[in-house]
Amino acid sequence: MSDDHHSVYLERAVAALTPAGRARVDELLEQLAEAVGGREELIRFALARKAEADRGSTGGTTAVPAGLTEQDVNALLQGFIRIRDQESLDDVGDWANAVVALLEDALPGPGAA
Repeated sequence: MSDDHHSVYLERAVAALTPAGRARVDELLEQLAEAVGGREELIRFALARKAEADRGSTGGTTAVPAGLTEQDVNALLQGFIRIRDQESLDDVGDWANAVVALLEDALPGPGAA
């Protein structure tokens, strides 16, 4: 799947969040921001996703920030996989899956230096 396809998927998932889903996303992202402590790049990523959910649109900016390390991306990926797999609200699970797809593209592929 291409980055553009993931951006479209995330845009659709954000737009499809119900009011209850938006509230749940806000809650989950606040928990994430607290859990990462002072890791600024991770907090910025969480706040960007929260802003998207609050406005119901990605605003066309879905790229994973260049400042995130592979370790940061893996940490975020594990958190969003957990949300996707455990969330009872379908719209929130779909949103988390869209974020997972975006994060997976940010990881170096096999043979990357």
